[in-house]
Amino acid sequence: MGTHTDTDPLPTPATRAGREGLAAILADPGKAVLAFDFDGTLAPIVPDPEQARAHPDAVPALAALAPKVASVAVVTGRPAEVAVRHGGFAGVPGLEHLVVLGHYGAERWDAVSGEVGAPAPHPGVAAVRAELPGLLERSGAAGQGAWIEEKGGFAVAVHTRRAADPQAAFEALREPLTALAARHGLIVEPGRLVLELRPPGMDKGVALTRYVRETGASAVLYAGDDLGDLPAYAAVDRLRADGTPGLLVCSGSDEVTELSRQADLVVAGPTGVVALLSALTSHLT
Repeated sequence: MGTHTDTDPLPTPATRAGREGLAAILADPGKAVLAFDFDGTLAPIVPDPEQARAHPDAVPALAALAPKVASVAVVTGRPAEVAVRHGGFAGVPGLEHLVVLGHYGAERWDAVSGEVGAPAPHPGVAAVRAELPGLLERSGAAGQGAWIEEKGGFAVAVHTRRAADPQAAFEALREPLTALAARHGLIVEPGRLVLELRPPGMDKGVALTRYVRETGASAVLYAGDDLGDLPAYAAVDRLRADGTPGLLVCSGSDEVTELSRQADLVVAGPTGVVALLSALTSHLT
């Protein structure tokens, strides 16, 4: 068990299950998996996702903590290679065994090999990508600032953050995008002023559960900030019900309250996540 220090005090989870999860991580860190969303959790949210970068202290904090636990993973809707590049995760001492589960687990990057493994893309994604520009033009959304983010062969997203009324544009696009996705065998995953169209069966809960089982972890922490993280929250709840303690962390946001209501611990965005990582490292020294 890690020794307690007076530096970087650990916050106390608000729930009994969260306190048990944290205690299990502290008691046997060598069997704990710590998993993190990228955007909004390790990286601040920015208007242009291509400009997103990890919080400047996130990678050093992860590198200090990773050798003390069984595994550290990044679970993201982004392509794995993009998350690795924007996060600055490659070639970092201490992160030799980092795993990035991209496209909700459809892709996997391992620091050990530096390679990305992935199945064949879903054909519906290409079909949706071809129709999206016309749909946005007909709906008037394109003229209001909605724009398309390419996410490789596994998903495509429509953002409304740049619109004059981002929430109104988001709500107006829900129905037509859901219908478009359904025609091509896809689903729509809503997020923070973004609607992502992707194949069913790909979510962070599936990815996290598979990884926890693969590692044989006896405790798990998951930190996220958006609606796409709810399946991972549900997965941790199921793992807890099956006897694997877990801690749910919300990287606090005024835009998404569903996570904060379900979380065991709410921290102040990526800065708060970094502080939590540093506190865990202090207690495991």
